[in-house]
Amino acid sequence: MMTKMMKTNLLGVISLMFLLACKQPVSKGTDSTATNAGPTTIVAGTATLTGSITSPNNTRKDSIYVHVYVPHPISGETVSYKALVDQLGKFSVDVDVETAVSLVGLNTSLNPYKTLYVKLKSGGVTNFAIAYNSDFEVENVAVTPANMTQHDMIQGLAILPKMSSGRRDKAPEPLYNKSTDYFLKHAKTVLSERLEILNIDTLLSNGLKEVLSKDFLLNMYVGQVFDYETAMIRNYGNTTGDRSNKPDLQKPDRSYYRFLKDFKLNDPQYLHASEFSNFQKEILQNEVIGLPKIGESDIPSWLASVKVILSDLVGFENGPYYDVLAANAYARQLNEEARPLTEKQKEHIAAYWKNGEIAKILFRKNQQVAALDKFKSPAVVIDISSVSDDKVIQTILAKHKNKVVLIDLWATWCGPCLKAMNEFRSTKGEFHDKDVVFVYLTDTSSPRERWEEKIKGIGSEHYYLTDAQWEYTMNQFEFEAIPAYLLYNKEGVLINKFTAFPGKEKVKGMINGLL
Repeated sequence: MMTKMMKTNLLGVISLMFLLACKQPVSKGTDSTATNAGPTTIVAGTATLTGSITSPNNTRKDSIYVHVYVPHPISGETVSYKALVDQLGKFSVDVDVETAVSLVGLNTSLNPYKTLYVKLKSGGVTNFAIAYNSDFEVENVAVTPANMTQHDMIQGLAILPKMSSGRRDKAPEPLYNKSTDYFLKHAKTVLSERLEILNIDTLLSNGLKEVLSKDFLLNMYVGQVFDYETAMIRNYGNTTGDRSNKPDLQKPDRSYYRFLKDFKLNDPQYLHASEFSNFQKEILQNEVIGLPKIGESDIPSWLASVKVILSDLVGFENGPYYDVLAANAYARQLNEEARPLTEKQKEHIAAYWKNGEIAKILFRKNQQVAALDKFKSPAVVIDISSVSDDKVIQTILAKHKNKVVLIDLWATWCGPCLKAMNEFRSTKGEFHDKDVVFVYLTDTSSPRERWEEKIKGIGSEHYYLTDAQWEYTMNQFEFEAIPAYLLYNKEGVLINKFTAFPGKEKVKGMINGLL
C-alpha cells in the first residue's frame, strides 16, 4: 500500500542485482555481447530456481508460496513469479532473465516482509534452502552452487531503511527559496551522507555495496530531484507547515539535468540496479528533457536526435548506454501502453540488433504482450468533474446495472498499484465476456499526461477525479492508502472493500462468487 508521503520510500525496493567488480561491455549495435560471458552480459535467457522451505511450526507445507522478483533492465520492468511449495516443502520455478548473472529478490508467504537475495545464472539451476524459526524469522539459508555470503542474502536489504531515513535529528532546510544550483549541491551532499552509512557497514560484501550505492543514487534522484517542482512543493510544506499553498517557483530548463554527468551512465553495472528501469522511464518521459518517442523511427535516426539533446547532459556521445535506452524506448510502449510492436518496429529492431540478445528480449516481451492484447478493452475516459463529491460512486454504479463492478483507486506514482495491475492483467482478460466492469479512479496527484499514457495499457473505464472528489471518496470508505478497492455485486451493493492487492487468485474468486 502507498500513501502520497510514501512514494519516494526506499522500502519499496524489493529486489536488487549483484555482481563482482567486473566491467564487461554490455552491447553495441550488432549486440556483440552475445559471445561475452561476463556478469553484465545481456542475455535473453532463463534460469531455474529450486529449493526447500523448513519451519518448526506445524504449517501445511503445501499452502506456502514462494515469490520471486526479477528485474529486467532491457524490457524495463520487474517481473514477479509465484511458486507453490509441495507437501515435502520443495518448490521449483523457471524465470526469464536478461543478464548472464542476476540477483533476484525472494520471499515466502511465511514472512512476506523479509526479502532475500538469490544469485541466478542464465541457463543454470540454483538450489535455495530457507529455514525459519518459530517466529517465522529467517534462521538460515543455503545455496548450491555457493555464490553469495549468507549475510548478503539475509541482511542485504536491512541497510536500505537506514540510508533512506538518514539523520532524523536534522530539521529540514528551506530549499524552495534557493537557486536550482543550491538545491543540486544540497542533494549531492545528502547523497554522500547516506552512502557513508553504507560504506561504514563492515558486514556486507564490497560487490553488493557497489550495486546498492548505484541503486540508492538512482532511487534518490528519481524520487527527490528529477521533478524539481514537486520536490520544492514538498520542501515548502515540510519547512513552513503550510500545505495549502504553493511557493512561487522558476521552472528549470534542460541544463538543470547536467547532474547526470556525475552518474557515468555508460557503466554496465547499472544493469544490475533494480531502480534502473524506473530511472530510464524518467529519462524517456521527462517533459523538460524532451526526448522524442521512438514510434516507427529507425533506430539510428532516433538515436541521432536523442544524442543532440542528451549527450551534453550525460557527458558522452557514444557508448552502450544509448543502445539500452533505445531498447527501453520500445519497452515503454510494451509496458506502459501494453501495445505490441508494429511490423515496421520489428523491422527496425531486426535491422539494428540483427539476431542479437536485445532483439531476442524485445521480441520475447512482444509475444507476451500480443497474447494479452486480444483481451484488452480500449481505455474509456469519462468526465464527472461536475458531479458532487458525494455522488461520485453512485454515478459510476448507475452506468453498470446488473454488472459486477470492481473499482480500483490508484495513482501513476504508486508502485504497488501498478504492480497489482500488471499481476492481474491476464486474469482480468478471463472476464472479457462476463458481466464484470473494471473501473479505475485517480486524482490530480497523477500528472494528466502521464495518466493518459498509462491508461492505454490498462484499458477499461477511467475517471480523473478532482481533489475534493478524491478526498471525499477516500474518507467515505475510510481508506488511508492505495491501491484500494471497492467490489459491488450486480444489485449495486458493496460486498467488499480492501486496501493492498491480495493476489489475482483471491480477487478472481471474489468476482466469480458474485457472477
